[in-house]
Amino acid sequence: IDVNECTSENPCTQTCVNTYGSFLCRCEPGYELEADGVNCSDMDECSFSEFLCQHECVNGPGSYYCTCPSGYNLLDDSRSCQDINECEIRNFTCTPQQTCFNIPGEYKCLDPVRCEDPYLQISENRCMCPAENPGCRDQPFTILYRVMDMVSGRSVPSDIFQMQATTRYPGAYYIFQIKSGNEGREFYMR
Repeated sequence: IDVNECTSENPCTQTCVNTYGSFLCRCEPGYELEADGVNCSDMDECSFSEFLCQHECVNGPGSYYCTCPSGYNLLDDSRSCQDINECEIRNFTCTPQQTCFNIPGEYKCLDPVRCEDPYLQISENRCMCPAENPGCRDQPFTILYRVMDMVSGRSVPSDIFQMQATTRYPGAYYIFQIKSGNEGREFYMR
């Protein structure tokens, strides 16, 4: 008569399966049977692939879970991260004069544009140098400020934005140049 080792002595740490004249040990999902055929040890699912999680994989007993960095939410697929737009959900600390600007993982409070003399502010982001002012003779007629975000990891070279001269003012000439912020020569114009 076969002895059922699973009921009499149960040598397995997790699941015991009786067989004719012997027994087998099985492990729960997320565990693997050790070489002794009796004990089960946790499987490190995170070591299987670096693509299980978009950001970080955390191994746990019998399973794993994904985490996202601060400023991101974990999506319903439990592996992908999405940026939280603090400006859209109004979760920011900017003053009423400042503009909230969402960037990946956080936000920035941008101060309003301030036109330097002899320029006059004609809109929220545009400064004009009046033609009748002698200090405006060799200055651009208008300066327009635009804020844009550039996501890291994009292939380069690539066009970031395009500006185009217009024939609206006969006799006007246009000079396009990077005035500041290019000390490391990361940007160029063509």
